[in-house]
Amino acid sequence: MDRNQAIGFGLIAVLLLAYTFFFSGTDKETKPAQQPTAQVEQTTAPAPATAIDDSVAQANRAAALGAFSTAATGEARTTTLENENIRVTFSTRGGQVEEVLLKNYKTHRGNPLILFDSESSETDISFTTNDGKTVKFSDLYFTPSEVRKDASGKTPAQVLTLRATVGEGQYIDQVYTLFENSFQLGYKLDFKGLNNMVSGNTLTLTWNDRLKQLERDIKQNRAKSTINYYTEEDGFDKLSISEDTETETLEKPVKWVANKQNFFTAGIIATNSFAGARLEAATNPADSVIVKSLSSQILIPTQDVLSGKGDFMFYFGPNDYKILKNIGNDFNKNLDLGWGIFSWVNKLLIIPAFDFLENFIGNYGIIIILLVLYIKTILFPLTYKSYVSMAKMKVLKPEIDAIKERNEGDMQKTQVETMKLYSEMGVNPMSGCIPMLLQIPILFAMFNFFPNSIELRQEAFLWADDLSTYDIFARLPFEIPFYGSHVSMFTLLMTASTILYTWSNNQVNTMQGPMKFYSYLMPVIFMFVLNSFPAGLSFYYFVSNIVTFGQQAAIRKFVDEKKVRAKLEENKEKNKDKKSGPSFAQRMQDAMRAAQEKEAEKRARKTKK
Repeated sequence: MDRNQAIGFGLIAVLLLAYTFFFSGTDKETKPAQQPTAQVEQTTAPAPATAIDDSVAQANRAAALGAFSTAATGEARTTTLENENIRVTFSTRGGQVEEVLLKNYKTHRGNPLILFDSESSETDISFTTNDGKTVKFSDLYFTPSEVRKDASGKTPAQVLTLRATVGEGQYIDQVYTLFENSFQLGYKLDFKGLNNMVSGNTLTLTWNDRLKQLERDIKQNRAKSTINYYTEEDGFDKLSISEDTETETLEKPVKWVANKQNFFTAGIIATNSFAGARLEAATNPADSVIVKSLSSQILIPTQDVLSGKGDFMFYFGPNDYKILKNIGNDFNKNLDLGWGIFSWVNKLLIIPAFDFLENFIGNYGIIIILLVLYIKTILFPLTYKSYVSMAKMKVLKPEIDAIKERNEGDMQKTQVETMKLYSEMGVNPMSGCIPMLLQIPILFAMFNFFPNSIELRQEAFLWADDLSTYDIFARLPFEIPFYGSHVSMFTLLMTASTILYTWSNNQVNTMQGPMKFYSYLMPVIFMFVLNSFPAGLSFYYFVSNIVTFGQQAAIRKFVDEKKVRAKLEENKEKNKDKKSGPSFAQRMQDAMRAAQEKEAEKRARKTKK
């Protein structure tokens, strides 16, 4: 399809570039060396040499805490809960999570993946007493209980209680429940006998997280990291992913807050709701160690804690749709599958097929090839219809060329006569573009699926050692603007195959002149855009182009241009006797003729003046 198809390709390019600009917005699970068992470790940490932990400092702190001074002295120790997926370490000072190890994942350097640690992450809870003092959990010492197994629920779990005793019948309990084969950690905050000692409507949970680099491409890691949240009134939202500092104050009930990274999330979910929150995300582009600094002050209703309803759930784990979708309240949106129809294409079409193939095939390159065949089979009717439309345009090319020559560059008159020809022959000039437009949701869905698919993280194929990020076939001694300092071979193969596919189409359609040049320019533009995109995405499009080229070669053998011409002549004879209302092409023709007449009248009036 000449001009119209070129416009369709152009629109796709513009949309793709715009999408890339605005949304540019991935270690395979390995089995543990031995079967983990529920365990609790209690180790005595060496006494720090800092003044804050000596006996004098503890005494001063106890004096400042008033009625809570009995819990202000103690010894800092650690205790752990562990299942098949994670190991969570708690500190008796503050009773908060100190470290979370994801057991089946590694960093890009091959080190154990610690999602939360005391060096870069910290949580604390503070509240106000009736005598105006501010008490922080980090000022208190908690005594850990023995770990007990709980089999009363649907999922077996280990339960650990950390208690800070204030007085007779008065204490603060933090109860942690680690479920079997899960990334969820139940958390219950319970104040017993403290109703007359605590004031204010809320407690404040402070969570500071200086995200460490977990992936090879820190730029992509940074672009995918932010704070996501869910309010009861407005649903899912997030702080924008940018290099500026952004803050957001939420004065409405909040269901959950999550520190989301490229492939992993650490978040807290309320069984009821939080009273509000203040969130901040800050980026220092010059920092090559910290990806992004995230800070949250989350308000916990005091009455919930005093009445035994302070129930929450931590999530420390991968952005895996199969896991996240079961948590509820759109927590699965921590996995960015795109917006609107693109998200649904991924959820209903791509992910189920990918998961099915993953159950039988361990090589993810082979899975991508089979995924292409699956998608191309679904889209084959559209591919066939698009090719037949181009074949119709090709057999009409002599008449179209004659119209152009007869009108000698008068574009408006040429368009009127061309539309008349289409109407007579029963050809819809948009029939070739529509199938292409219907494929756009799948095109854009892939731009979210591959960069965010944790299944591809650190999976090797051919020369690519990680399909979730770009492959490095060669390093350049310099950086090319908009391209980078590396050569992605999968991107080059995709570009070459796209040019081959374009050449194949140009043998059938009537595109000429600048339009044909632009059709070859687009693959070069995509080469620059996709050079730093995941190798899995480039490989998918390379295979997709080859399969499409093969499909069209097969279709060409079954589409006889002589029969196409005979069918158009038959349509022409039928349309001569047709008494029905004007067709779309006829209405377009009439509109262009009216515009032409109006323009002629305007020129005539100017001439008279």
